[in-house]
Amino acid sequence: MATRILEELRWRGLLADCTDAAELGARLESGPVTLYCGFDPTADSLHVGHVVPLLALRRFQNDGHRPIAVAGGATGSIGDPSGKSQERQLLTKEQIAANVASVRPQLARLLDFETTVNPALLVDNADWTAPLSFLDFLRDIGKHFTVNQMIGKESVRARMEDREVGISYTEFSYMLLQAFDFYHLCAAQDCTLQIGGSDQWGNITAGIDLVRKKLGRSAHGLTLPLITKADGSKFGKTEGGAIWLDPRRTSVYRFYQFWIQTDDRDVVRYLKFFTFLGQEEIAALEAAHVANPAARVAHQALARLVTDLIHGPESTIEAQRASEILFGGELGGVGESTFREIVGEVPTRELEAARLSDPGASVLDLFVHSGLVPSKGQARKDLEGGGLYLNNVRLTEVGRLAGTADLLFGRYLLLRKGRRNYTVLTAS
Repeated sequence: MATRILEELRWRGLLADCTDAAELGARLESGPVTLYCGFDPTADSLHVGHVVPLLALRRFQNDGHRPIAVAGGATGSIGDPSGKSQERQLLTKEQIAANVASVRPQLARLLDFETTVNPALLVDNADWTAPLSFLDFLRDIGKHFTVNQMIGKESVRARMEDREVGISYTEFSYMLLQAFDFYHLCAAQDCTLQIGGSDQWGNITAGIDLVRKKLGRSAHGLTLPLITKADGSKFGKTEGGAIWLDPRRTSVYRFYQFWIQTDDRDVVRYLKFFTFLGQEEIAALEAAHVANPAARVAHQALARLVTDLIHGPESTIEAQRASEILFGGELGGVGESTFREIVGEVPTRELEAARLSDPGASVLDLFVHSGLVPSKGQARKDLEGGGLYLNNVRLTEVGRLAGTADLLFGRYLLLRKGRRNYTVLTAS
């Protein structure tokens, strides 16, 4: 087992560090292990930055190990200082509970909870942390940590060196809570491996120390690299904000477009990070990408596979059809919510619905109204030249009238000039 999973992580560029590669490899080779990764519910949805550790849990599960996803109902109420230049805004207990409930199905989507061999487990660390009194926690857990040890952690030291921001006692205590998670899971679930982003190294090693001191057992830690773009900017952010897994916050269409628009320099790396494709399959896509970057074969594979994972194949097909519409594709099979996303990508103009009443409006007049052509005479020339389209169907009759029957979803007309010049008329 060890050879497969650790070498796979190295090949994919997903192994940032581990406590002792040889020792961990020997433990993995000796039989299945239970491992965990935590996700603090600071919002009502996970975002694409969470996908790498979730997929890492699944990669271990596919290799025969048992994964635990920990929703941080307790740690999320404190806020992790790791990688943060200022303290998080604290959430109410009600907000955290609602966020945990929203995040649970997203965590469940990428892990197999049904297998009888090594089923995944989903837990909330508030279940074992909330019953503890403050005094019991200080006596049973806090006594095993020295302040010197805690301020030696990079996540704490960086904040302490910033005199303007500093670090509160609340955030200073975060690593004790995460260490307690590792201790509890080791005792209750025989969990001996924790994984997380590279910014979690200090918290992970704190947990390893606590397991050793309280249980006399060896435990291991493995970190994954924080994903960045080729230009050095933060992964998962766009001008519109974070790319969320919840389609109510980031539509499936925009999610799919995020991956399609991956920088050419990143696409092969992202295929390794975010898909389960093997070396030969990725090598073939890389060769196709190098031979003809404009075909965007690798980008299409990346977008399809990741959208399948998060939203399912049916939603992916609709997003693909929506993308094709802006390249002249047929409108069939696209739902209204997805079409509204397309509307957001092109210019729109209002149109009085009365103009479409029987017998209807001249399509030439509509193109002038849309701003795609400057005059009715030019519209006639463009139509006769085969360059005007209504709802992505080429117009051939100068006298064509558009009526209410042409409205998409009872409201929209999609006008196109040439290959990529669109305007949507919205009837009101």
